[in-house]
Amino acid sequence: MPRSLLIGGFLSLLFLGGAALSLFWTPYDIEVLSISSRLQTPSAMHWLGTDQLGRDMLSMVMMGTRTSIAVALLAVGIGMGLGVPLGLLAAARRGSLLDEVIMRGNDLIFAFPSLVIAILITAVFGAGAMNAIIAIGIFNVPVFARLTRGSALSFWSRDFILAARVSGKSASRISVEHILPNIANLMIVQGTIQFSLGILAEAALSYIGLGAQPPIASWGRMLADAQTLASIAPHVALVPGMAIVLMVLGLNLMGDGLRDLLDPRIRVTRT
Repeated sequence: MPRSLLIGGFLSLLFLGGAALSLFWTPYDIEVLSISSRLQTPSAMHWLGTDQLGRDMLSMVMMGTRTSIAVALLAVGIGMGLGVPLGLLAAARRGSLLDEVIMRGNDLIFAFPSLVIAILITAVFGAGAMNAIIAIGIFNVPVFARLTRGSALSFWSRDFILAARVSGKSASRISVEHILPNIANLMIVQGTIQFSLGILAEAALSYIGLGAQPPIASWGRMLADAQTLASIAPHVALVPGMAIVLMVLGLNLMGDGLRDLLDPRIRVTRT
């Protein structure tokens, strides 16, 4: 098993475990403020210290992990749920007007970064986690559509696909029964990559006030609140910053390890 998969899996499971635990328990209630305990450094009572409002940083990170994972997971689900079928459809109708419309639509979405899309959505519907999910999810659609189409096209000329066409199977049935299972490993790897990018996007949107709103905890919001306190209480900025770094690093390492594990060409080359 690739070492990167082990390290990435450990880091990812560590944060996933913290997020799952926060559903039932956190060391302190993050909605309870304690001004007398504000900006305490890490100690036996508060392992990661407290913030400017006296809230326990470990509890904030656990709740922020849950927010980041929920936003990124739903956004990737939107991107994969829409992008994969569109990519399969474009590959099945390659060279047709439908293929051209789908791919030019993807180019149009790529022309607007997720942050710009989020600003547009927020201007109409207001800031919030759901709007962040929609914005990040929309940006993920062309990513999966392009990857799916490119991967599927490489299979349409294969002998077993030709045999399926000769047997009378429709293009949509071939896409679902024969092509999709063969490209599922690529979708899984890309999903982990987009998941890590979703974590970063959610933090960025929350940092500028377009993501999850208080009292919902968010790593980006924690960084925004700590930007004027870094000189007097570095841990307030370091804790959420390191959480983002370690979570994204773990997901990227896991994606790299999954690619090595699932792609026989890479496995053969490295052995």
